[in-house]
Amino acid sequence: MKKMLGEDRREAILDWLKHTSEPISGGELAKRTDVSRQVIVQDISLLRAMEQPIISTPQGYMMAKESKRIQRIIACNHTKEEAETELNMLVDYGVSVIDVIVDHPIYGELTGNLHLNSRFDVEKFIYKLKNTDALMLSGLTNGLHLHTVEADTEEQIDKAIEILAEMGILVR
Repeated sequence: MKKMLGEDRREAILDWLKHTSEPISGGELAKRTDVSRQVIVQDISLLRAMEQPIISTPQGYMMAKESKRIQRIIACNHTKEEAETELNMLVDYGVSVIDVIVDHPIYGELTGNLHLNSRFDVEKFIYKLKNTDALMLSGLTNGLHLHTVEADTEEQIDKAIEILAEMGILVR
């Protein structure tokens, strides 16, 4: 494959992201365009600067979608070891975990995109967490964090919140 020029490459990346519902990894985009992953990171930054609604998830890049689902922000506090249990419980009730938010004393609000919709997504997230020695954002705040969650019904979120409270994870 012949290397694409920057503008053509960014146009192709945008087209691929617009025409898939699944995230595409930076490595995959690099392979498709015959450039390094770092070039893709720069391209994504430029596209975002041009107000393209691209989000980064643990699974890759995707276009942000407007959701008609019900969203809520919940406060949680738990150890790193309890993260998998928390996330699996949420997705088991049909609740998607959109992001994690912490309030850092110096930087203010820090948000990490998650977009976890199933146990498979949670498994991949936890695997990546364990195999990269990366710290969770909640590690910056002794386990205290917020999640934006969404579901098809209020009842799904209410039930998930009830279980999180029983588990001692929900902060009220």
